[in-house]
Amino acid sequence: MPKRRNYDAAPACTIEAALNLINGRWKGVILWHLLQDGTTRFNALQRHCKGCTARLLTKQLRELEEDGFINRTVYAVVPPKVEYSLTDEGRSLSSILLQLGDWGRGWLDRRGLKTLADGKVREAA
Repeated sequence: MPKRRNYDAAPACTIEAALNLINGRWKGVILWHLLQDGTTRFNALQRHCKGCTARLLTKQLRELEEDGFINRTVYAVVPPKVEYSLTDEGRSLSSILLQLGDWGRGWLDRRGLKTLADGKVREAA
């Protein structure tokens, strides 16, 4: 399902509308960490998104900002300081993100898998 920018076509259903806004490999991770950690700087977000390039992270952050899920605050200091935080619209996703996190934890547990955050990662065979 390609991302539609500027809402150029009506979605076929409400699920498509919702998923179209948050699709992207790192958007859920970004939203999750902003929900858990509060206001966060770019480098901290990049540490949470292992394997994500700075360019892709910037693109995902800009799309989330354009869609009204996050605020980007730039401070006029040297070196530049940029912070990201959730908007009210972004915080409205909190119950969904928490439920999705719980479901993901159960899915991993049923398979005996761990996350990087758990410290013990079982290598995929």
